[in-house]
Amino acid sequence: MTEALIHALVDAHRNGTRLRVADWSDTVRDEADAYAVQEGVAAALRWPLDRWKSGGAGAQGPFSHSPVNPVAGAALLGIEAEVALRVGADGLPQAMCIAVELVASRWAEGLDAPALLRMADHQSNAGLLLGPWQPYHALDWRQLPWCLAMPGQPDIMHRGGHALADPAGVLPAWLAHATRHGAPLRAGTIVTTGAWGGLHPWSGELRGTLSFEGLGEFSFSAAA
Repeated sequence: MTEALIHALVDAHRNGTRLRVADWSDTVRDEADAYAVQEGVAAALRWPLDRWKSGGAGAQGPFSHSPVNPVAGAALLGIEAEVALRVGADGLPQAMCIAVELVASRWAEGLDAPALLRMADHQSNAGLLLGPWQPYHALDWRQLPWCLAMPGQPDIMHRGGHALADPAGVLPAWLAHATRHGAPLRAGTIVTTGAWGGLHPWSGELRGTLSFEGLGEFSFSAAA
């Protein structure tokens, strides 16, 4: 049944269709099935697997991982403020940038779909917008001020708010996942590392500004 879901999700990516949870509720039995669907869809769409999203509920996990669509698309449910890392062949961070993850779903039920089906759907990813790169250096992540400014909405301003308190904290679990089949890690792979402040609902034109103290400011748009 996972093969059938792979074909259905590939069609959803290509044609903008939506799947109904009721038609696939027994297809994905566990995380292994979800990851198999991820891999099948990414292979069919010929994603280069040089961009990933990864996150965890806390320092001890649980963690989840997914390849990222290299081309932004689909009707958005929202965006996430993130910090992306570019890693070497050893999985250690070499560079970092402000990132905006685009969130969408191939499920008609959207983010109300069951967790395993959302995981199979690349954790509801719809693309990744990246700001300018700079050399990686540790910051006071727990207290780091950041601001998301969106047209027609009050600015969202916080200190900290990352589930792991350190974006690089997810890398060991992600590295084990990305290399679990024995393939070497490609130097320069990008990992976006989890949301700051959760999902920020979005409607209308995609544009705004995301800033982190110590990382600068990233003005993003649909054309970015």
